[in-house]
Amino acid sequence: MSDAGRQGPVINQGVVQYGGTSNVGNQAIGPGATAYSGTVSFESFDAGRSMQLLDRVEELLVLHRAQLPDQEGTTHQLVRLREELAEPEPEPGVVRRALTRLNDFVQPVTPLVVAVGELARSVQGLPGL
Repeated sequence: MSDAGRQGPVINQGVVQYGGTSNVGNQAIGPGATAYSGTVSFESFDAGRSMQLLDRVEELLVLHRAQLPDQEGTTHQLVRLREELAEPEPEPGVVRRALTRLNDFVQPVTPLVVAVGELARSVQGLPGL
């Protein structure tokens, strides 16, 4: 609403701040204002999809093994990640660390970097991740 059609003085609707820091969640001020609050949602965790992507990373690992500087470390992190994701309630910290290490190990091989990136996106729906 513009001030041109308004009659009478401008009325402060309640927000005045001088200096400092203000962290405000949802806020609505003034006549007819409404603030909506809801949960932020992402794709839910799909264990089946994550296992398919793990299988794909394993296939690529076999194809590109010679290009990896630390083959044992890469395999170890992949096994650790598979075991953790097979748990009924995977630990977010374990998953995060394994993915980070796996990503570090596969850096020289672009197809593996892409596959591990997709795998990382597939587990973002895990609670706590």
